[in-house]
Amino acid sequence: METLFGIVVDGVAYGMILFIISVGLSVTLGLMRVVNLAHGAFAMVAGYVASYAAQGLGLPYAVGLVAAILFTVLATLPLEKLLYRRIYGSANELAQVLLTIGLTFVIVAGINYLFGPTLKRIPLPDALLGTVAIGPKSIPVHRAFAIAMGAATVLGLWWLLERTDFGIKLRAAVDDPNMAAALGIRTERLYTATFALGTGLAALGGVLGAELLPLEPYYAIRYIVLFLAVVAVGGAGNILGSARPPPPWRSASSTPRANT
Repeated sequence: METLFGIVVDGVAYGMILFIISVGLSVTLGLMRVVNLAHGAFAMVAGYVASYAAQGLGLPYAVGLVAAILFTVLATLPLEKLLYRRIYGSANELAQVLLTIGLTFVIVAGINYLFGPTLKRIPLPDALLGTVAIGPKSIPVHRAFAIAMGAATVLGLWWLLERTDFGIKLRAAVDDPNMAAALGIRTERLYTATFALGTGLAALGGVLGAELLPLEPYYAIRYIVLFLAVVAVGGAGNILGSARPPPPWRSASSTPRANT
C-alpha cells in the first residue's frame, strides 16, 4: 500500500506539472487559434534561467522562480509582436507549425550555446525538502507543493477567464475580433496579455517541474508531444479539461457525428 500510495502521489504531481505547462498552450491554441510548438521551449528557457539564478548567482529559489518567469515573458513579448501577431487566426496551420517549430530549434540551439549541452538542476530550498505527513502516510514536500500549485492554477485561471472583465473581453475578441474592435476592445492588447499569460504558465511549470521533467539540451523537443497530448485530451481552451482525464466511458464509437 505504501508503494501504491507513493506511485499515486508521484503520478498526481507529474500530472500537475504537465497541466501547468500545457494549460498555457491550451489557452493559446483554444482562444487565439495558434499552434505554438515553441511552448515547450519557453518552459525550457525559464528552467535554465532559474538554474543559473540559483547556482550561478546564488539567489533563493523563490527569487529565481519569479526572475525566470519575468525574464521569459519579457524575452518572448517581442516575438509575439514581430512573429506571432502575423499568424493569429490564420487558416494556414502549416505556416504556424513551421514558424513555431523553427523558433523551437533556434531557442534550443541558443540555450545549448549559452549554457552548454549538459543536464541542469534547480536546487530546492530547505522548505521543499523532506516529507510531510498526510494521515498515516508521508509524501515529499516538493510533490505536495507541485500539487498545490496545480490546484491554485486551475482556480486562478477559471476565475480570470470566467469571472473577470478580461475574460469576457477575451472571449468576445476570439469569437468576433472585428465586432469586438468596433465596440472599443483593444484586441491587440488582449492577445498580447493572453500570450504573456500562456508563456508565464509555461515558465512556472518549467521551473517547478525541473525535478520531474529534467532540464536537458533537448527538453523542448522531447516533451512537446506530452504537452500536445494533454491539450488534445482535455480540449483546446478547456482549462478544466486539461486538468482531468476524459471519462472512462467516452470512446471513439460514442462520439456524436453530424447528420448527413
